Amino acid sequence: MILSIDTILLLLLIMSALTLAAMKNLFSVAMLLGIYSLQTATLFVTLDAVDVGLAEAAVGGGISTLLFLAALSLCGKQESYEKHRPTLAIVVVVVTGLFLIYATQGMPYFGDINAAIHQHVVPRYINQSPQEIGLPNVVTSVLASYRGFDTLGELAVIFTAGIGVLFLLEKNADD
Repeated sequence: MILSIDTILLLLLIMSALTLAAMKNLFSVAMLLGIYSLQTATLFVTLDAVDVGLAEAAVGGGISTLLFLAALSLCGKQESYEKHRPTLAIVVVVVTGLFLIYATQGMPYFGDINAAIHQHVVPRYINQSPQEIGLPNVVTSVLASYRGFDTLGELAVIFTAGIGVLFLLEKNADD
């Protein structure tokens, strides 16, 4: 049953992505991006990554959609095309992609029990977090306690980025 739900959600994500690529109306794109984020959040929840799903729903489905709509209030609703070809941008994207592919060659295989992370940190979290933190969910105890300052830092970065975008939108509105 769960496999069929995950398959349906993946098919919806693919259909939404293809539809997004073909759309010209930017308001519709902003709204469909919000729906895409909520579909992704739902998929994360069905894969038992509730914390990631909540973050995706809040940031991707909520804040990003509001920022896109605020940006659209400052510009037109239809996509305009420029006549030049962004050759430098394409070269940078291809080189970065090739570098990332090369960098992943040294990574351990997914689920490899001999990977360094599985030898030291993971057994301690799994075995000792219920007693140390008092929460039955290991992911929640890691994010809330062991990595609490990291999580707080990530929230500060997201908040700062949002404030920066709002200042940029306000500056452009004055022009």
